[in-house]
Amino acid sequence: MGFQQGLSGLNASSKSLEVIGNNIANANTYGAKASRAEFADVYANAIGGTKNAIGIGTTVAAVAQQFTQGNITGTDNPLDVAINGGGFFQVRDSSGAISYSRNGQFKVDNTGMIVNNQGGQLMGYPANALGVIIPGAATALQMPTAGITPQVTSGIQMEMNLDARAGITLPAAGAPIDFADPSTYNNATSQTVYDAKGQDVALTYYFQKTGTDTWNVYVAANGVPLATAGGNPAPSTTITFPANGGTPTAPAGTVAIDIPSVTNSVGAVTVPITGVALDVSGATQYGSAFGVTDLQQDGYSAGQLIGAQIDANGVILARYSNGETRPAGQLELATFRNMQGLQPMGGNAWVQSAASGGPIVGAPGSGNLGVLQAGALEESNVDLTAELVNMIVAQRSYQANAQTIKTQDQILQAIVNLR
Repeated sequence: MGFQQGLSGLNASSKSLEVIGNNIANANTYGAKASRAEFADVYANAIGGTKNAIGIGTTVAAVAQQFTQGNITGTDNPLDVAINGGGFFQVRDSSGAISYSRNGQFKVDNTGMIVNNQGGQLMGYPANALGVIIPGAATALQMPTAGITPQVTSGIQMEMNLDARAGITLPAAGAPIDFADPSTYNNATSQTVYDAKGQDVALTYYFQKTGTDTWNVYVAANGVPLATAGGNPAPSTTITFPANGGTPTAPAGTVAIDIPSVTNSVGAVTVPITGVALDVSGATQYGSAFGVTDLQQDGYSAGQLIGAQIDANGVILARYSNGETRPAGQLELATFRNMQGLQPMGGNAWVQSAASGGPIVGAPGSGNLGVLQAGALEESNVDLTAELVNMIVAQRSYQANAQTIKTQDQILQAIVNLR
C-alpha cells in the first residue's frame, strides 16, 4: 500500500464533490445541464509488465455534461421560449462570436434587438416588409417599430343559411325594398370593410325572398345602397338555389360590387372601393332558421405594434392594434454531432470546439431539432435527490481514502519503531 493511491482517491472524491456542488448550485438555473465526473484507473508503464500489476490510483477522465431534457415550466413572458427536444439557441455577442444556449429568457433592448441577459443577440431568419420569412444565413433578429399599413378590402366571403320556409317579402307595388321597413325583406346582417386609407365602412346586407329558391341581396354602405334603379335600391346580386337547397346555381363565381364614397361613423368621407369580389357560394337554403356562420373580408385599418408571440416553429408573430399579425422573423436552432464536445463558457452558454464539430442549423421542428414552446422555460435537468445521494457516496469515499493514508502512516510508523 502506498500514499499515491489514497492521495489520488482524495483528489477524485474532492473533484466529485465539486461537480455535485456545482450541480446543486444550478438546480434552479434555467437551461443549465448537470455534469458528471468520470474517472479512470492509473497504472505505471513498465517494460514487461505482468498481469499482477497494481494500479497507482485514479484520475479524472472527464467532466461530462448531460444534455437530457429538463422540465418545461410556464411563465407570463411571451418572449420566454423553451426548446422541447434537441437543439440550442444561437446568440451573438458584441464581438460577433456565436455561442449556444438552452436558456430561453429573452427580452427586447432599446434598439429592438431580441437579447438574453448577457446582451447576446438572438439569431434567426429575418422577414421582409410583407411578413415573408427569408431563409438563408441567420442574422440578429430585431422587432419592427413601424406600424402596419392599411389594406383595402378586395374580397368578401359569405357563408350562411337562408330559411327555405320563409315567405316572399317582395312588395307587390312601389319600391322593391325599404331598408327601414323589415316587412320588405326577410333577414339582414352587417360587417365592416376598409378603404385605401384604412377607414371603416359599414356594409349591411338585406336578403329578400322573391320566389321559390330565389333571393335578392341588397347591399348598403352606411345606409347608401350600392345599386339603384329608377331612384330605388336595386339588388347587388340574386341567389338562385337548386331544389335541394344546396350550393347556389347562380351567381356563377364572384360578383363585383362597387362601394361609393360615404360618410362613416366618425363623420369622415371615405374613399370609393371598386371591384370588391363578393362570394356567396357558401350560402344554403334549408328548412332551418337564418344564420350567418362565416363572414370574412380581407381589408384592415392601420395598426401599431402592441406585442409579439412565438409559435412552435420559431416564427415571431408581431401583433398589431388592428388585430392583425405578421411574421417578424424566425428563430434558427443549432445542434452538434458531439454535444459533449461543446466548451462551457458560463452564462448558460457553450461554444463549439474541435471535439464538438461544426453546428448543424435549421428551423425548429425540422430534422432532429426540437419544437419551441413560447411563454415557457426549460428548467435545469439536475435531479436534487440523486445529487444528495451522490454527495453522501462521495463523502464516504473521501473518508475511506483518508483512512488508507492513515493506515499507511501507521504501518510506516511501526517499521520506524522496530528495534
